[in-house]
Amino acid sequence: MRHSEQNLKKLIADHKARIGIIGLGYVGLPLAVEFALKGFKVTGFDVDSKRVNSILKGRSYILDVDSDLLKDLVSSHRLTANHKFEVLSAQDAVIICVPTPLRKSRDPDVSYILSAARQVRGHLKPGQVIILESTTYPGTTQELVLPLLEESGFKAGVDFHLAFSPERVDPGNQTYKIHNTPKVVGGVTPSSTEVAALLYGQIVERVVPVSNTQTAEMVKLLENTFRAVNIGLINEICLMCHRLGLNVWEIIEAASSKPFGFMPFYPGPGLGGHCIPIDPHYLAWKMKALNFEPRFIELAGVINASMPRQVVQRIAGILNTKARALKGSRVLALGMAYKKDVSDYRESPSLDVMQLLIESGVQVSYHDPFVPSIRLGKKVFTSQKLVPRMLRTFDCVVILTAHNGVDYDSVVKSSRLVFDTRQATGGHKAAHLFRL
Repeated sequence: MRHSEQNLKKLIADHKARIGIIGLGYVGLPLAVEFALKGFKVTGFDVDSKRVNSILKGRSYILDVDSDLLKDLVSSHRLTANHKFEVLSAQDAVIICVPTPLRKSRDPDVSYILSAARQVRGHLKPGQVIILESTTYPGTTQELVLPLLEESGFKAGVDFHLAFSPERVDPGNQTYKIHNTPKVVGGVTPSSTEVAALLYGQIVERVVPVSNTQTAEMVKLLENTFRAVNIGLINEICLMCHRLGLNVWEIIEAASSKPFGFMPFYPGPGLGGHCIPIDPHYLAWKMKALNFEPRFIELAGVINASMPRQVVQRIAGILNTKARALKGSRVLALGMAYKKDVSDYRESPSLDVMQLLIESGVQVSYHDPFVPSIRLGKKVFTSQKLVPRMLRTFDCVVILTAHNGVDYDSVVKSSRLVFDTRQATGGHKAAHLFRL
């Protein structure tokens, strides 16, 4: 493969390599834009024709991708989109950025990865580099993707390159974007690592090569399991502080003054998003298959999953201070997104809190400037306008996501009861204001 490998490296170094990206979601589309900005010709692939058509019209559906920039890249023919996978054979590099959800049994669902890999296998050609970015358990690239691609008759490290590089996208983060976030890369062979590292080196400031794909896969799981376990710890500390009559937010702030040996994590109504609630379960599933009990992961999962119910119990207690029962009360939930200033509400604990309130007989409404509507079961809810007159009609307002654009001063002044699960109200002190 030496000749074709050298050709591929030259194409990459000269920014003449054609890049194909499968999956145009919160990972794939920003990645496609980044390569296109560096002069590469990029083709995005997605089975969702709405996404493809939106890109071709220069309309972004991702927070971190500006529509004017997208339109410019499309009109200059540096970026295009397609739902026909036949043109995969025309690409020099193919990056897979498809979802990896959990089944209801909490087992990994790698069907999207396998589907994408089958498309690549059907159009694989000598000299290509294939990279998986989708978060998964250690061994997926080596044990599932590699054998599937080699069914084509081509051999990895000889006819094509194969690597894994975990995505590190943080939607809405204004400081760390793709270009200044280090990229971990591990290949099935040293040459695969080298080629994949060279490719990412064209768009990021620092590439971190590791020994193999399993190591790269484990890096991502360590990052998010670290966060899940520490959030589980601080959520339990929060529950302890409530029992002790202490302010957990004051305690975290004071502990953060220590210049070494402490990193602050913050409690909340539960875990949300595409990574932290899901990724640790990939590792737990893998280890259970090896007869190893991942106790920290399991315990953190139990604590974090219990937080929405803890929030509802606290709301019931807060209503009792005004001689109001939970059943029949009117509650406004502030924030449906899983984190502040984004429109993504996948796995958001706000949804769980709303559902539990509804099951308890509460009349629930919500406000979120980033989420115009949501569906819970068969019912569709729309975001309510946040005005003082409306706030006074609710028995309790619960802050579940701390969006920056919300006037929390007005919320506190205009509401009968406020339960702040995110410390959005800062230093406010009022008899009708309660904190997690």
